[in-house]
Order: sequence, then structure tokens, then C-alpha cells
Amino acid sequence: MEGYKPFGVPMRELESVNLLYEEYEALRLADYENLTQEEAAKKMNISRPTFTRLYDKARKSISKAFVEGKAIIIHGGTYITDDYWYRCDDCHETTISDQPVEYCSECDSENITQLNDQDSDRKQCNNVYGKRKTT
Repeated sequence: MEGYKPFGVPMRELESVNLLYEEYEALRLADYENLTQEEAAKKMNISRPTFTRLYDKARKSISKAFVEGKAIIIHGGTYITDDYWYRCDDCHETTISDQPVEYCSECDSENITQLNDQDSDRKQCNNVYGKRKTT
């Protein structure tokens, strides 16, 4: 997934807001995984105040996109991933696991595709926020 856009509007007609990978990860951990900010900060290997800044910036960016009808582009930032990312070709669920999986966690299908190659997707940039981020 590289982003979202308002339904029915061609991308060429839209302005966009950027969401860094670490901001996406902060939202995923806090809002999707229901972790506390302290727990999420530990998972990302960052301080709780740094987590709060990332989380607040992500929420403001998404709010701006929704209210102003802008696209959300997810890219850039700093991350290293040790996780395995899969997408089910049957139900289209995305699964993130710390170990290889053979079945979709949602529908038990074996028809899954690994989205990252563990050797080539280990990435790190200069502005390091932590050691565990998503791609």
C-alpha cells in the first residue's frame, strides 16, 4: 500500500499530504494494534515523547487529507524492518508477522504473497528513530 485518495477523483487532480513510514507505524501500533503509547514506543525502539510526536503528526496529516479532500502518500522516513509482510490473494488481507507464515490469518488461504524480501528490504536512513519500522 502506497497511500489513499478520495474516491472518484483522478490522482492528477489531487493535492496530497505525505505520511512517513514511521508515522504510519505509530498509527498502526496505537490505533490498529491498540497498544499504549509506551508499549508502541518500546516496539519501535524510540522514546515515548518521540512516539507521541510521530503519532500526533500522523493524525494531523490524515485529518488534513480527509477534511481537505487530499490524497495520502505513504513513503520516506526512516525504518528497518525485520517483519514479514504478506498479502492474501483471496481476501486481500495484509499480514505482518515476525516469522514466516504459510496461511492467511484472516481466511486460512494458502494463496499468499510475501510483499518484502527479507534480505533486500532491510533499510535504514540517516534520520534514525528506532530499529523496528515497517515498509
